[in-house]
Amino acid sequence: MKKIFILLFPVLLVSCVTSKKVNLLQEPGQHGIPAYADTITYEDYQVRVGDRLYVYVYSIDERVSKMFNPSGTGINSSQIRQSSSVGGSYDLYTYLVLEDGTIDYPMVGHLPVRGMTTREIKHALEAELSTYVSGYGDYQMLSVEVNIVRRSFSVISDKGSGTFTIPKEKVTIYEALAMAGDIGDFGDRSQVRIVREIEGQTKVMTFDLRSKDIINSEYYYIEPNDVLYIQKIKGQSFGINSAATTVSVVATTLAFGGFVYALVARIMNAVEEGGSK
Repeated sequence: MKKIFILLFPVLLVSCVTSKKVNLLQEPGQHGIPAYADTITYEDYQVRVGDRLYVYVYSIDERVSKMFNPSGTGINSSQIRQSSSVGGSYDLYTYLVLEDGTIDYPMVGHLPVRGMTTREIKHALEAELSTYVSGYGDYQMLSVEVNIVRRSFSVISDKGSGTFTIPKEKVTIYEALAMAGDIGDFGDRSQVRIVREIEGQTKVMTFDLRSKDIINSEYYYIEPNDVLYIQKIKGQSFGINSAATTVSVVATTLAFGGFVYALVARIMNAVEEGGSK
């Protein structure tokens, strides 16, 4: 029995996933947790090539609304952000950002939008469209709503993979992983990677998710089309997250080892007795 315990105990130690490996918001400098510089400078998202913009024109004059909106009524901002695929008649109000950084908007033509925020695009469109309603007297006022649609991010991990809709303007790394169902016991939080496309260039950033400094770093906010990759902890086959679980696993292992030991002993005794007859 003692020999079985000696053989199995190192296996248990190697296979354990300790709290140091999985806990978040750990203080830098402890257990090899790195520190990150305070580089967080969140800015409004700047439109890129390939984005799709939802544009809807509002006016108290029905003639103005019909002039710029193909048909039906628009959808509000919350509906847009909660849906990764607008679809149906709503596609009539979406415009693809072309390779030259413009959208092809009716009457206006190719309007440059790359590198602009949705607020800046809104003001630019209102200025352009106002010239078409200058003869409408008191009813020439109009307002343009601009939103980015089909914003999403992807997660690839040992626990599972999937693509998820970005539900609001700012989504943190913690919120993104919570939406994906967390990382799981075997995910290597010390080597999380973000694959991000910036102006046609693919950038891979690696960071330690366990560090408390993450909340002040460039890794804290997710951007549209980001891919989060969490590899499996090397050499892990199962996880132990608490003392109770550890005791349970050890007890079960020893009990099974004792059973096997007793069974083998009985078989050997039977063989010896049979040989002596």
